[in-house]
Amino acid sequence: MAGGGNFINRVVSYVVNELVVNGLANSVTFQRFAVRTSKRIETVQNLAAKKKQELAEQVKDLSKNFESDKYR
Repeated sequence: MAGGGNFINRVVSYVVNELVVNGLANSVTFQRFAVRTSKRIETVQNLAAKKKQELAEQVKDLSKNFESDKYR
């Protein structure tokens, strides 16, 4: 009996999953949400990369200043 229940659960899970996936894939609202979210993530990633580069340059400058002060 337990094996049959597991099979039914998997069938129900598959059907629900297909309905949700197809419903979202065909939803204009969800597609807009996905595009906007993707663009925001890309923007944040670009900003983070830019800040990372700026910080790396600042650390490099600080280390140069430290080294030059060290030998004075």
